[in-house]
Amino acid sequence: MAETFLRQAEEGNKNALLKRQILGLYITAGDFSITDLSKEMNLSVPTTTKLIGELITEGYVHDYGKQGRSGGRRPKIYGLNPYAGYFVGVDIIQDSVNLGIINFKGQMVFYKAAVHFKIDNTIQSLDRLCTIVKNFISESKLTKKKILAVGVNLSGRVNSETGYCYNYYFEERPLSVLLEERLGYPVHLENDTRAMTYGEYMCGVSSNEKTMLFINASWGLGVGIIIDGKLYYGKSGFSGEFGHFPLLDNDVLCRCGKSGCLETGASGSALHRLFLDALKQKKISLLSDKYAKGEDISQEDILRALRHEDILAIEIMEQIGNTLGRAVAGLINLFNPELIVVGGTLSVAKDYLMLPLKSAINKYSLSLVNKDTTIKTSKLGDKAGVTGACFLVRSKTLGLL
Repeated sequence: MAETFLRQAEEGNKNALLKRQILGLYITAGDFSITDLSKEMNLSVPTTTKLIGELITEGYVHDYGKQGRSGGRRPKIYGLNPYAGYFVGVDIIQDSVNLGIINFKGQMVFYKAAVHFKIDNTIQSLDRLCTIVKNFISESKLTKKKILAVGVNLSGRVNSETGYCYNYYFEERPLSVLLEERLGYPVHLENDTRAMTYGEYMCGVSSNEKTMLFINASWGLGVGIIIDGKLYYGKSGFSGEFGHFPLLDNDVLCRCGKSGCLETGASGSALHRLFLDALKQKKISLLSDKYAKGEDISQEDILRALRHEDILAIEIMEQIGNTLGRAVAGLINLFNPELIVVGGTLSVAKDYLMLPLKSAINKYSLSLVNKDTTIKTSKLGDKAGVTGACFLVRSKTLGLL
């Protein structure tokens, strides 16, 4: 269904292009009456009525009946048909995977969090991921033909157009093709930070802002960019490598092989390194005994200690927030965004991160520029990535991105 529709639009079929625009409006602005939709589309009411009738016949649009206040003539309202098809989102994080399914209208109908999985450069790892996805779809009880596409998020350099992920090499062919062969569905790859950005933009704290930056402060550090309401990819699809901005003079070797990267001073990996360095210097923490016993200390251990008001964890998180705030001040001076959203695993630190971050922004950014920028923490939290994967794959399948 979707493939036929897209093919007609790509071939320049005028009606198919108009119908695609209508679906895009339903996705971004919600349901419409024929009259309101004709105004939005700048089309006559008869033409709009004809297009909506075809979309209903094709199964994309649903007639929700007459709605509105009692008294007067109530208009019929039309919107996306939730049962037209479903989209699967797969968000691969450090040592697990989150999975979700949205219906055609964008409602999350099935979700599963923190399934144990660690990706590596082996076919066995890829097969394991596909088994997890297949089992998840089977558990949803949806029939195969109702699944229209699968979106998969990966960290690092992902070219969503070509389907290659340059952090993981399984074969010479695109990773998206290998996944399609194993899953039996169209697959779209995306960088995890961009997916989180889109999820937050569509369903999170965003309120129709046209320019938004999303800071993914996790083990690594990335930024997603919305300009004029659209995701910005860059020439080769690799925009957003915020963590590798050469800001620091700390001589710490980054995982990219260079030194001075922002990520070495403002990320989960930086938090972990700085915290362990402090313990080596005999600084006191709730985790001192664990360290003295030679037990591993994870990022989650440190964040848990932070929630219990561990002084050392608070001090280092303030240092992280200040460093990140200086860098975000530079982004504000460059982009003059309406909204900045801070998400990722470090965002659970809340005020311990956000207060020093905002203080540094006020100190280092131009007041004339930052006065119109709102800074918020993520509303979706751990669900941002999988939500974005679902919504992105829907938009890409319908040719809206």
